[in-house]
Amino acid sequence: MQTDSLITQAEDFIFRTYKRSQIILESGKGMYLYDTQGKEYLDFGAGVAVCALGYGHKDFNEILKKQIDSIIHTSNLFYNIPSILAAQKLCEMSQMDKVFFTNSGTEANEGAIKVAKKYAFLRDKHHKHNIIAFHQSFHGRSLGSLSITGNTAYQEPFKPLLEGIRFAEFNNIASLEQNIDSQTCAIILETIQGEGGITPINKDCMKKIRKICDDNDILLILDEIQCGMGRSGKMFAWQHFNILPDIFTTAKGLGNGVPVGAFGVNEKVATSSLTIGDHGSTYGGNPLVCAGINAVFEIFERENIIQNAQIMGEYLAKKLDMCRQKYPIFIKRQGMGLLQGLWIQKSDEGNTIHNNGIENTRIVAKALEHGLILLPAGDNSLRFAPPLIVSQHDIDVMIDKLDAAMQDLGF
Repeated sequence: MQTDSLITQAEDFIFRTYKRSQIILESGKGMYLYDTQGKEYLDFGAGVAVCALGYGHKDFNEILKKQIDSIIHTSNLFYNIPSILAAQKLCEMSQMDKVFFTNSGTEANEGAIKVAKKYAFLRDKHHKHNIIAFHQSFHGRSLGSLSITGNTAYQEPFKPLLEGIRFAEFNNIASLEQNIDSQTCAIILETIQGEGGITPINKDCMKKIRKICDDNDILLILDEIQCGMGRSGKMFAWQHFNILPDIFTTAKGLGNGVPVGAFGVNEKVATSSLTIGDHGSTYGGNPLVCAGINAVFEIFERENIIQNAQIMGEYLAKKLDMCRQKYPIFIKRQGMGLLQGLWIQKSDEGNTIHNNGIENTRIVAKALEHGLILLPAGDNSLRFAPPLIVSQHDIDVMIDKLDAAMQDLGF
């Protein structure tokens, strides 16, 4: 069947909530994806920071095949071995004490909200608590996670959302303090904002937030759905700051493509929040996805994936800085490890511009024509989030393709 007819079929039957490129991806190998026409694409998006091990990793695939031949799913009324092993490893890696497996990052954030609200209710015996989130954040699209997402464009059609959510300016302690009162039960933030332009939390700001939480029995929730699992050059980005959250959420790279997320808590929260009957997930923690988690941890350790992310992250940052100097339309680079962003100049009216009025999505589309997959971030940034197996050669090829796209656009 031809690509055009398949896309027409998709438009006929799949709810149109995504603006998709007019290609159909069919297979992948290493850093590359291939469409139904056989065209090759160097992937610097990794399925939105999901495919940490790239595509077609033999050992990862074999572990999943073995699990399929054993057992795919059991009810959570019973234990299964892969989930036990995955829970132990995730607790060890995060230095948390208990974890709960979900199907996605959005669901992990939903669980984190419930944990915080239950903790505060048990402590204070009332429901009048508030949670502080940050402008330009993105935590998901379900009603709870959307409520803590600091972007009104995403929220507007679905109001009213959860009550008691306040928003502060990211990396602005004064703004945060203005929003805190005696009923604040939690502060949630992305350690590196994704849709907010690949913006890391400032080190001093992170330290102060941790102290504010400690001094006021406020729970610190760190959303590491995109920036966790080695992407920053450490297993979790908060480890760059020598602090620990009270609650964390993760997904994406956790399963390398199998649909899984998780939230974890420290002992203080674990003993004073959710109990039997408070939360559940039919598929959460099933044997197949947890076998995927275990495979990821095993391969990360054996192949020094996080060390590669650190080294290649530094190389990627250097090459993007050179790119920024070459093209003045890129006004800054920011990020950590293998999650980097190039910011695009804005006009006085606040619109993202190039000399010819070209926004980030136009660069992404032109790069795709040259066989390079990039992602936008917000309305004024390019996002670079390759598989963590990326090499210097891959980065060099990416830069060549980006150069070709920029030249086509007149830069």
